[in-house]
Amino acid sequence: MLGWLFISLFLLILFTLLFKFLTADGDFTLMSKKHVKREEIEDKVVWITGASRGIGEKLAIQLARLGAKLILSARNEAELERVRKQLVGKHAPDEVKILPLDLASGEDLLEVAVEEAESFFSGAAVDYMIHNAAYERPKSTALEVTEESLKATFNVNVLGTISLTRLLAPFMLKRGRGHFVVMSSAAGKTPAPGQAVYSASKYALNGYFHTLRSEFCQKGIKVTVVCPGPIETSNGYGATASEKKASSEKRVSSERCAELIIIAASHGLKEVWISYQPVLAVMYLVQYMPTVGYWLMDKIGGKRVEAATKKGNTYSLSLLFGKNKAA
Repeated sequence: MLGWLFISLFLLILFTLLFKFLTADGDFTLMSKKHVKREEIEDKVVWITGASRGIGEKLAIQLARLGAKLILSARNEAELERVRKQLVGKHAPDEVKILPLDLASGEDLLEVAVEEAESFFSGAAVDYMIHNAAYERPKSTALEVTEESLKATFNVNVLGTISLTRLLAPFMLKRGRGHFVVMSSAAGKTPAPGQAVYSASKYALNGYFHTLRSEFCQKGIKVTVVCPGPIETSNGYGATASEKKASSEKRVSSERCAELIIIAASHGLKEVWISYQPVLAVMYLVQYMPTVGYWLMDKIGGKRVEAATKKGNTYSLSLLFGKNKAA
């Protein structure tokens, strides 16, 4: 009798964990953190790149409500002003700083931006640097990528982001504290057929920032690498409204993604994954069972590129188990 009780309890726990895994929109560690640690955000200076749209805009809205002091950067100053005007919070909108920035502009201009950001708030400097800006082109095969697209992707996603970090980190080291929150991607953890160069740029970010943390964590530098799968955005990168309607891809909302990013940062998590299934499962497979994970991606690679060209569902299980129904 006691044995059956233990078996029943084990099965209940197993099915509960399985249900949570299948319905989760983040990895196990992230899902264990239920709420933002507000004390880690309130009155802290947070600098966000790519803040004029998409996830960056949602981050600004939520961080303002949590009482952060914000610096918003992107290339489009008018769009940054639009974002600033809608912010509500302890230091918003009047104290929100606008700092137009092009990550591909070179180190001299990036250095000027860092000096401005460090001096915006009297008695306070940058506590969080959220590297959210990214360059992404429509999906294509690895051999179809042009030199122009290759350079544009790496100039923004890798070289500009790393340069900005190199220029800001010494200020943080001098203060003995600082936190880099880096928007990588599921494409930086697994093969991403149709996104070879974008994927390469995100792998590069993962390598650099995990190494940076290892070198300087004893000196007060924290790094949180965020790896989202498909995210729903009404503007900017991600699917357009027509593409989302046609493909029926299940995407995490940009609001929820921003919420999870802030939770991860406030708890000091080192790396988090944000996605629904099946992307989350593929990430676990590649991480812990790479032979199986890579076999799976090899099996669907060509079909995924074909689905992308037809504006179909590039995350569908039908890519593996049957013919993909592209729109």
